[in-house]
Amino acid sequence: MMTVFAAGGMVMWPLLFFSLLAIALIIERLVFWLRISRNQTPMLRRVLRSYRDDVPTAIALLKQNLSFPVARIFTEALALNSPTPSQFRLALESATQAELPKLRRFNTIFETIIALSPLLGLLGTVLGLIGSFASINLTEGSAGNAGAVTGGISEALVSTAAGLVVGIFVLLFANGFRGLYRRQLALIQEYGGQLEILYEMHHASSAQWETAQKNAQKNAQEMHYANS
Repeated sequence: MMTVFAAGGMVMWPLLFFSLLAIALIIERLVFWLRISRNQTPMLRRVLRSYRDDVPTAIALLKQNLSFPVARIFTEALALNSPTPSQFRLALESATQAELPKLRRFNTIFETIIALSPLLGLLGTVLGLIGSFASINLTEGSAGNAGAVTGGISEALVSTAAGLVVGIFVLLFANGFRGLYRRQLALIQEYGGQLEILYEMHHASSAQWETAQKNAQKNAQEMHYANS
């Protein structure tokens, strides 16, 4: 293994750094998305069931699960003081926009590694070929040049293969994370829409109750004046 690494030349060191960095970030993203995929949807279903009958319990359940993106979004919107349905919708949208960078975390680094790794491999190819041509000495026999020429070609091939391997490896996981990101956006829209409907129902019932209270007070005052 070390022989192959040494044969790749100087570009193998940045490729090694990129591969180690990518592995660390991929593990972090796998843990992040695995935890969300397993536990977030059941939690949201419990929250929406509770919100229909007991709003404080639903809010408390959200605050206990702030490690989930949708819980943070819902908590931000529900923290407003008696907003109108349109204001509540804007609060959900604003909280969602603030949460998106966390869901896209490390995407720029993945894209950089995917783009640079094949280029570094190509650079190694060029350097290896330059070394091969520079080692050719037409005044000597072919046997004297064979070792240097094959060494340069080996460097060119190994570096190219290493760059492609690193780029393809990271690309596979980056595309998987993009799919999970789009799936998360769809889930936010789905459950956010359900929460908006429930909030509008609660807001309408609260408005009706306040109207009934005002009418009752008004009728009581009119009866009081009539009796007096």
